[in-house]
Amino acid sequence: QVQFVESGGGLVQPGGSLRLSCAASGSISSIYVMGWFRQAPGKQRELVALVTSSSGTNYAGSVKGRFTISRDNAKNTVYLQMNSLKPEDTAVYYCNDRDNWLSGSGSWGQGTQVTVSS
Repeated sequence: QVQFVESGGGLVQPGGSLRLSCAASGSISSIYVMGWFRQAPGKQRELVALVTSSSGTNYAGSVKGRFTISRDNAKNTVYLQMNSLKPEDTAVYYCNDRDNWLSGSGSWGQGTQVTVSS
């Protein structure tokens, strides 16, 4: 079972940028679709972005044009570049195998906190 450790979060002003990293404990080459997810206070965890093994991407409408997801299979790492951040982006951000999200299985890391505030 691959474990994921998220990092790179922090406090940023509206309009600012952050780059999140997701380090996997094992190979992600065999994981077809990796994703970033987020959970705001009082809300359920939601999909943010997806990236396939061949680097195809999909984004939630709320982040499209502002966020970029990417993966480096050789480094077993997934990234989320976040630009033009808004207060509503404030949440704990997690990464995982998309299939774990869909099935409700697998383990989740501690996530990394992103706070957008002036």
